[in-house]
Amino acid sequence: MEIVQTSIPEVIVFIPPVFTDSRGYFLETYQQKKYKEAGIPKDFVQDNQSYSTKNVLRGLHFQLRYPQGKLVRVTQGTVFDVAVDIRRNSPTFGKWHGEILSAENKKQMYIPENFAHGFCVLSDSAEFLYKCTDFYIPGDEAGLIWDDSQIGIEWPIHEPILSSKDADLPSLSDALSLLPSNLRGTPTNR
Repeated sequence: MEIVQTSIPEVIVFIPPVFTDSRGYFLETYQQKKYKEAGIPKDFVQDNQSYSTKNVLRGLHFQLRYPQGKLVRVTQGTVFDVAVDIRRNSPTFGKWHGEILSAENKKQMYIPENFAHGFCVLSDSAEFLYKCTDFYIPGDEAGLIWDDSQIGIEWPIHEPILSSKDADLPSLSDALSLLPSNLRGTPTNR
């Protein structure tokens, strides 16, 4: 497996080996020991899947008291996936890393706990899968506006399709006072 370090050390891109022949292909999408050795510190407890159409942008989401690390990948279509460091005491606070994930390139990206996450769909549609290090807790989700100039994400689309909730998210500056202590550099464990 190829491991690509990004400009934010905790955000990791994985390119698994793909074995192809005349019948098709095979790849290992997750193997606990290999991924722990590569830098994913926690076990995964929940898998999620979403389907979206072209120009849909989901995010930028994070959890308040029960942060989730996420290992994300695409099984159909192409997305631009983004992780934003929202750990207030981090040297990379407010920085982002984006990666094209597709069914063709089979890349995966790990978004650590206490990072905001979002993606936009570049193909006609996309199926997006992700493993989470903690369970979803209703009412624990928060977010940042997708086009926050302080963060400066270079999205490859300019007029995304947003949910009403995502269209009304605050900027990073406005959200600072809302962030609990675990988002200021020290993750909580349940």
